[in-house]
Amino acid sequence: MRGVERGIMHMRFVFVHGTGVRRKQHDRLFGLVKERLAARFPESEITSYYWGDDHGATLAFSGASVPGLRSGRASRADSLATAPPLDLEVSEWQLLLTDPLCELRLLAEIAADDGGLGMPGVRASGLEVADRMAALPRRPAADDELAELLKSTSLNDAYEPALDAVSHSEEFEEACAAASDQATAREVAAATGRAVVAQLLADSTESALCTGGERDRLVDIVTSRLGGTGRGRVGRVGSVLLRLAMRLTTQPALDHWRGPITTGSVPALGDILRYQARGGPLRDSLTQHVTALEAPTVVLGHSLGGIALFDVLALASIRQEPLHNVRLLVTVGSQAPFLHELGALTGLPPGASLPPSFPRWLNIYDRKDLLAYQAKPVFAQGAQVTDHEVASRQPFPVCHSAYWKLDDVYDRIAKEIEALG
Repeated sequence: MRGVERGIMHMRFVFVHGTGVRRKQHDRLFGLVKERLAARFPESEITSYYWGDDHGATLAFSGASVPGLRSGRASRADSLATAPPLDLEVSEWQLLLTDPLCELRLLAEIAADDGGLGMPGVRASGLEVADRMAALPRRPAADDELAELLKSTSLNDAYEPALDAVSHSEEFEEACAAASDQATAREVAAATGRAVVAQLLADSTESALCTGGERDRLVDIVTSRLGGTGRGRVGRVGSVLLRLAMRLTTQPALDHWRGPITTGSVPALGDILRYQARGGPLRDSLTQHVTALEAPTVVLGHSLGGIALFDVLALASIRQEPLHNVRLLVTVGSQAPFLHELGALTGLPPGASLPPSFPRWLNIYDRKDLLAYQAKPVFAQGAQVTDHEVASRQPFPVCHSAYWKLDDVYDRIAKEIEALG
């Protein structure tokens, strides 16, 4: 056992980032991955291969080809459809990501219908929530739990804009004004806490590194500071919110995100298309990088990074020049299995089996991640292929980046390395 442990401790790790990542995001993400791996493998060398600047995509005409790019978000009526998702919690947060103010809007209407304007000359209790909202520090103190949580989830830069977006909205003002009693004011506080966090995530889908547990804690902190308690759906709007969430399909989300994806977030889509069309230079550069590494090596690829690593290893094996220094391939949130089903995987011809010299492969996926796929059913003949499912409790697209905050991911990697012997 000591020999196995010694080999594990001296393992070399190389992290290859995914689609849409550029230098600032890479450094933040790799810092997290390196910290988590070093805690489990303190004597190992942990490096990364950054390709975003040299091989990533850009828009040559600033998105001029996108219909309706400047038309703003879709109307509220267009945000509803018919097919129910399976997970109610994820469905609710998908709705909140699409429309962060929906709970506040509905609560204001219900409170007003209940006669929430209150007695003449008596200040509405909900205005206390507005006062607390205005008094919240836009930059929490460094030793504040909220500041630490915002930093660890990469949401700190979006916090002040999210507070301003919610506090200056008509929905928030109307909900506060309509809350005549303390009970309704607490409902407003809870709905506001969820709205702020939803706005945070909606504005940070590409950079957020946030699990469902961290999201819930953010809601708890903001809600408590506004005078509310708990993070569940606001009681009187809960059933309506559920019905709305269950009617939400992927199409409103796609409509909603089309502008951001093709402008500020264009690399998330463009990198994939560019790689499929002109991925040779990236594969050649990555091959040289990996070949130069000493054994034993574990290569970790996120999203498109996993596709590139698969192609490099498969092509090397097919050329009968396998990279023997690579003992384990780890893909996280990767599309390689799906591309192989389509016959669009560069490293392996359509329908072909894995080469015998292909290394052991651990594929990690979250079923809520629309960019993650299972490998074992597609490469069933490969005894060296293992799928492992994790759950961040976040909806798509936030879940696509949340893997690296999950202990389950690193624990499973450690288990797979130990099995190498």
